[in-house]
Amino acid sequence: MFADKYGRKPCIMISILSVIVFNTLFGLSTTYWMAIITRGLLGLLCGILGPIKAYASEVCRKEHQALGISLVTSSRSIALIIGPAIGGFLARPAKKYPNLFSEESIFGRFPYFLPCLVISALAAAAGVACIWLPETLHMYHDEKMEAIDAMGAQVTDLNIEDGKANQLGSDRMASTKSLLKNRQLMSAITLYCVFSLHDTAYLEIFSLWAVSSRKYRGLSLTSQDVGTALAISGFGVLVYQLVIYPLLAKYAGLIKPFRFAAVLSILLLTTYPFLSNLYGVELKVLINIASLLKNMFAATITVACNILQNTAVIQEQRGVANGISVTLMSIFKAVAPAAGGILFSWAQKNITGLFLPGDHILFFMLNM
Repeated sequence: MFADKYGRKPCIMISILSVIVFNTLFGLSTTYWMAIITRGLLGLLCGILGPIKAYASEVCRKEHQALGISLVTSSRSIALIIGPAIGGFLARPAKKYPNLFSEESIFGRFPYFLPCLVISALAAAAGVACIWLPETLHMYHDEKMEAIDAMGAQVTDLNIEDGKANQLGSDRMASTKSLLKNRQLMSAITLYCVFSLHDTAYLEIFSLWAVSSRKYRGLSLTSQDVGTALAISGFGVLVYQLVIYPLLAKYAGLIKPFRFAAVLSILLLTTYPFLSNLYGVELKVLINIASLLKNMFAATITVACNILQNTAVIQEQRGVANGISVTLMSIFKAVAPAAGGILFSWAQKNITGLFLPGDHILFFMLNM
């Protein structure tokens, strides 16, 4: 609601400011409850994902929307590479780098302050860069936005009764109730949430299954092997999202790649149980390829869902629409690790099932 009323830019700036303040305070926490409170306030005030998705869809022309949304979603791949590196190298610097940091210094008394400070500095740099960002909320007459907003207006016209005012120049903000009646938006959000549940459960199960013993029909890989597979797939997905997918969406549209990715993802997961019959280099090569393909299919579906959500509503509704989407997605993602863990535990205890081995049923349930 805030982003739709006051603009995307103020919402983004407030979110970045909350990272600067509360992330720094988290690094200076002296008690457990101080850490909990600062992280809670950070999560409460940092609602950047919804507005940034709306901003990406508005600042780009229709033909570049896939690239814009890909940049947003690929930030996760970048974070998976940079984030652990910052934490791993900079945490407890007084013990790791005694020649640079003494135990009596602030970094010795607060061993996790340095990585938090670096993250806050990066957020501050992003905040300074935001000064030059144009506000997109009221860019009604910009030719770059006409195609996108016209598409959104056509969809919303079906959901507003008695032909009441639905013009892009109107200052009235549509109610949340009208969004809930928007079938295209609700369909896109439903697909997004269900797939987020699937993808999060897959990531939970994949790591556990890959390192589990052969007697449980796992792969007996080391944590280093799994980390390498995830790093390779993360880098590959980053390249795919920034280079290949925008061209794919430009020439094939959103729906066809979405459908192909969903079907191919099901077929790919069906082959996973048979990987336990492989060993050595052959196993490592194939598991890296399978992980890369699975994450590429996931990126295709995620980006398509995000674009469909933004084109299903007019500009004044995009902030609320993305807020609803992110909230519901977070709920599904919160449930996924527990559900995936329970399913994996059951599969480990039922290796010899009545009809299929436990690992086959495990990936069959993921495909459901």
